[in-house]
Amino acid sequence: QVQLVESGGGLVQAGGSLRLSCAASGVTFSGYAIGWFRQAPGKEREFVAHINWRGDSTFYGDSVKGRVTISRNNAKNTVYLQINILRPDDTAVYYCAQRRDPFSSGSSNPSQYGYWGQGTQVTVSS
Repeated sequence: QVQLVESGGGLVQAGGSLRLSCAASGVTFSGYAIGWFRQAPGKEREFVAHINWRGDSTFYGDSVKGRVTISRNNAKNTVYLQINILRPDDTAVYYCAQRRDPFSSGSSNPSQYGYWGQGTQVTVSS
């Protein structure tokens, strides 16, 4: 049984930074691409970033490009999302997800992910 647990969210002032973590268990984590998505109240789920299984290929959504870095530590079964220069419109629940197919690149399509965490709330005050 795959479990993904996000952490690191919280309340932060605009201009600040956060590092979110996604810890995985129950799977050979290193063989799977991981994506981060977010969902704000009343809005659809939005792609944020993804990283391939090796950790040498990343891709970012337009709304966060230049402010976000995704990385992974396969020895710790953890993927990180560093978000800088936070803005009020970054307020959302952030989810990590594991790609369905092993040894694949990431995807911005949520349907390509088979396992999801419960999410961590990020709130940015102005």
